[in-house]
Amino acid sequence: MDRMIAITGAAQGIGRALALHFLERGWRVAALDIDAEALAELAGRAPPERLLSLPGDVSSEREVAIAFEAIASWSSKAPLAALVNNAAIADPFCGPLEDLALADWQAWIDASLTAAFLCSRAALPLLREAHRVTGEAANIVNISSTRSVMSEPESFAYAASKGGIDALTHAMAVSLGPQVRVNAVRPGWIETRDWQKESEREEVEHREKDRAQHPAGRVGRPQDIAGAVEYLLGAGFVTGQHLTVDGGMTVKMIYEE
Repeated sequence: MDRMIAITGAAQGIGRALALHFLERGWRVAALDIDAEALAELAGRAPPERLLSLPGDVSSEREVAIAFEAIASWSSKAPLAALVNNAAIADPFCGPLEDLALADWQAWIDASLTAAFLCSRAALPLLREAHRVTGEAANIVNISSTRSVMSEPESFAYAASKGGIDALTHAMAVSLGPQVRVNAVRPGWIETRDWQKESEREEVEHREKDRAQHPAGRVGRPQDIAGAVEYLLGAGFVTGQHLTVDGGMTVKMIYEE
């Protein structure tokens, strides 16, 4: 039986890697993204019967409802087995707290945390139906961040949004099981500049000290997160957990020279 996965923020960075990863493994992919240009580039990588492109703002209740109506229609071809809440404002830095406007704070919160709530709520009937059809638990995987447990200066709103994602994850896991398992992935430093749309793509070369920050010996790649999500989808006795994927960076003590 075919399976479908819905991925938010799917057109660039980690989301793009997720979409391509699951397409390559035979899944049908519903790709949601606010950037229509980037989404059109992604759509060129797969036939329309395998990839459903859904431009829109996942922090908008109305636009989420429209997107999941389309996904519900498409689910007649394959049950919605998984949702990955990946959308977020990628840049974590907002400047000094005293200069942070409420509208800007809210934009960070809405892009990640509110979007995860709206999409999970909209997806829930489809995920429960997938459980009924397949007999296996459906999945929600939330993309959090190591910044939910550690911070750099002037990243207040981003950190708060990801801390909220962590809390939402365990709250949903307790309430939605056993039909739906809910977990989070906490990426560390994942290099995404070479996974952007063509007009913004960059070739990247990391410094030795960048690699040395990581016991794994390198900076992370979007494919590392795709692999972690795939693991969680198959880990039938894992729910309510937060999987840190950071090459060991957050467990290494670093001293100023």
